[in-house]
Amino acid sequence: MVDYSIKNTSKQERIELIRSWQPEDEVMDSNDVDIWEMYRDYIDGKKEIAECNAAFCNNAEYKINE
Repeated sequence: MVDYSIKNTSKQERIELIRSWQPEDEVMDSNDVDIWEMYRDYIDGKKEIAECNAAFCNNAEYKINE
């Protein structure tokens, strides 16, 4: 397994990783999630991927169909 932690990657490697997650057609879906903004702190070396994911989940509004 590849270690994508900040200490083991350069900023360019982190950018390439996030770029690899971008769909080919560059259209997310109706959610309009901007992965560049979501992972900005990871790219800049401020937070690990898991921390970005947790922050996103904590800030997301969930709607339950009744």
